[in-house]
Amino acid sequence: MERRKLIGIGVGIGIGIGAGTAVLPAWWALRQVANGSEGDWRTDTAPLEQAFPMLGPLTDAQWVSSRDNDRSLPSPELVISGLARLAPGKLVELTAAHAFVSEGPADDFSSWFEKPLKGQGPENPQWIRSDELDLDGSGHGHSTKLWFDRRSETVRFWALDPYEGAVKG
Repeated sequence: MERRKLIGIGVGIGIGIGAGTAVLPAWWALRQVANGSEGDWRTDTAPLEQAFPMLGPLTDAQWVSSRDNDRSLPSPELVISGLARLAPGKLVELTAAHAFVSEGPADDFSSWFEKPLKGQGPENPQWIRSDELDLDGSGHGHSTKLWFDRRSETVRFWALDPYEGAVKG
């Protein structure tokens, strides 16, 4: 009799584990949708608007974070990287207020967490950047790089600890 109970418990545990694994992919998909993910990148603009208030409202985004991954050890530093579309006329406003030079990013999303973005972005971009917009005005030591494409009004960004010193909601 006791042996039957143990077998029954074993079968029950096996069914519970099997059901748990069947639920995992659905949970993961729901988490990705809730995060605004499309593919392996995020599409929500609010965190970017918080990190880069000088860019104003953004109309579209594709971005990743060094903490959005399946690695067993989380990244000790937060890095965000990606592309976003500025509101119409915003780049004209920025170029009138800041000095810009023709310069593009050195690489095409080469970091391990940026792989989903490789090959993304505007076609034949004419990148410009401004040292003034890259400066860390907070004094907290974070680093930001922004490149802008004149034709598509797209900004490519890379930022280390972009929310440092900011109030997190």
